[in-house]
Amino acid sequence: MDKHNQQSHKQDKKDQQLEQYRKENTGPGKQMTEESGMKVSDDQKSLRAGKRGPLLMQDFHFYKKQSHFHRERIPEKVVHARGFGVYGNFEVYESMKDYTKAKFLQNVGEKTPVFVRFSNFVGSKGSKDTAVDIRGFAVKFYTEEGNYDSLSLQFPVFVLSDPMKFMEVTHAAKPNPKTDLPQATVAHDNFWDYVVSNTESAHMIMWLMSMRGRPRSWRMMEGYPVNTFRFVNDQGVSTFVRFVWKPKLGVHSLKLDEANLIGGVDPDYHRRDIVTAIETGSYPEYELGVQLIAEEDEFKYDFDILDDTKLWPEEVIPVKIIGKMTLNRLVDNFFAEEEQSAFNPSNVVPGIEFSNDPVLQGRSFAYRDTELYRQNTPNYEELPVNRPIAEVNNNLRDGSYKVPIDTGTVHYHNNSLADNTPAETPPEEGGYENYPGKVEGNITREQPSDSFEDHFTQARIFWNSLSKPEKDDLVESFSFHIGSVNNQDIRQKSVEMWANVDEEMATRIADNVGVDKPKTKQVKTDKSYPSLSQLNSPHSPMTQKVGVLVGNGFNGKELNNTLDMLAKNGVLIEVVSEKLGAVKGDDGTELVPAKSFLTSHPALYDAIYVVGGTSANQMMFDQHIEDFIRMQFMHLKPIGVASGQESFIQDQDAPGIITAADNSNFPEKFLEAIAKKRFWNRI
Repeated sequence: MDKHNQQSHKQDKKDQQLEQYRKENTGPGKQMTEESGMKVSDDQKSLRAGKRGPLLMQDFHFYKKQSHFHRERIPEKVVHARGFGVYGNFEVYESMKDYTKAKFLQNVGEKTPVFVRFSNFVGSKGSKDTAVDIRGFAVKFYTEEGNYDSLSLQFPVFVLSDPMKFMEVTHAAKPNPKTDLPQATVAHDNFWDYVVSNTESAHMIMWLMSMRGRPRSWRMMEGYPVNTFRFVNDQGVSTFVRFVWKPKLGVHSLKLDEANLIGGVDPDYHRRDIVTAIETGSYPEYELGVQLIAEEDEFKYDFDILDDTKLWPEEVIPVKIIGKMTLNRLVDNFFAEEEQSAFNPSNVVPGIEFSNDPVLQGRSFAYRDTELYRQNTPNYEELPVNRPIAEVNNNLRDGSYKVPIDTGTVHYHNNSLADNTPAETPPEEGGYENYPGKVEGNITREQPSDSFEDHFTQARIFWNSLSKPEKDDLVESFSFHIGSVNNQDIRQKSVEMWANVDEEMATRIADNVGVDKPKTKQVKTDKSYPSLSQLNSPHSPMTQKVGVLVGNGFNGKELNNTLDMLAKNGVLIEVVSEKLGAVKGDDGTELVPAKSFLTSHPALYDAIYVVGGTSANQMMFDQHIEDFIRMQFMHLKPIGVASGQESFIQDQDAPGIITAADNSNFPEKFLEAIAKKRFWNRI
């Protein structure tokens, strides 16, 4: 079988596996039945004793229907409850044969089906997408050797260095147990009390408070598994590895007030964004990178490679891009596929192995255990979305919600009645073999090295690496969150803590939150890494969303030329007007608005194109346009202005203001501005 046919076979196998579970309940010839298959004659009225009498307990149809409804939901995840999942595939750019025997990474061009779940850490299922939060980025590879689950965050570092604190940091971040407030935010006393009392959190909190904590889109967010793994090749040689997913559109974010506004205007902002992208064929793409450290170089660096509160700087340990993931299909049923999806870092394949990373060791237990409780069955991996394409044979039996009907009479090992099957597979034939790393020492609760106790050096390096706009944004975010803390002592301790990172930053925060200037001195390092500033990330106009503000009598020729240019370059266009009825241009061109001023909001657009026009209520129409311009200007976004509409703009020379008057290449200039995204020099 050639490579193309092999890849198609893998994808077809997963598609066929899902297809056998899909069913359509509506359509020609479909008749309502009970779960038992019995046809239902009346699904609208309950059984009762007389027209005005009491309901009867013998109404089994009502009982079945109502009791099933009561059980439609399963407990939400303890963390990462709010999520969204999509399907796609992963294609190999560069063979990793020299480093790992993982079959799905061997051949250039090899494609593997994947399921990806994006999620927020703090909020409940009903919370907003745009909260300042830790985001999950979980990828399930359906490989021929079994499922491989890669679980990432949008930061390269974790909040703790020992899994013993999993519960504490989660309790601290969640709403107050007395009031259940606040929802989906860490702007409260308990969280910041935890931070100042557990300073190994410093580095990750810097990332969380930065723009990285407010991604513009899941499509513009990196993913880091944060843990240190091993690659093991056919010769048994081990190489330490960390992974990173890099979005092809670059890393881009929302401003703080923008994220807060969008959370109220459209709490489903990130979900809606990825649905639109997939439905319009603008498929999200991420390149997979690996950072590799030879076994003999484990102690070569000024940080411990097993410490998840430390990143591996790209400038020191380069990222090798080895493949690309494309997300191209939505789920058919959110509950059956997304809500029941389960990920586990212990789901690995031959050639990918654990290191002694303590957080990874703890995660290997935590994920399966939480799903056993949440889904109330050990059989959750038999569900269609979790089921591997590899054949599954073992001696596990029974349990709630058992799906396959096991027909054999022998279910133990060793046995002679079934020729000792299912049989074990030797490592040389593809069976999983643990890396024989050397382990010795006394039983202890000590940290693996002194590097684990250095809580501020890399946090300082992160600060040094930021541009001025990013630093200003970080101070604002800290000030918002710490300023929401009621306890003045915690606010003061917070300022003292952040002075370890930068005295000027902490002093600015202190001034904003009403406490004394810090006495602590910052750590001494001038190191910085350009890769840590997202302003150095790729910029593109692709899938940027432009709001076109238009009324009757617009310049049809100019508008059509501009919209054609934007559409050809992948810009998403949404026409906004006073009402949803069609508007007509001076040349007869008709546009049908997708949104009205009432059903849209300026914060939802990456740029606006002010076309203008006439309206029955001209004063109100112009006021709406001015409101859009004011917010777009404040958020430093591009503003395109059609000919004859210059009076809307007070400062036409401001950065990012592109006018069509006397500008023959207006569409091109506007496109360049859209790609730039924000004009930080407008401040």
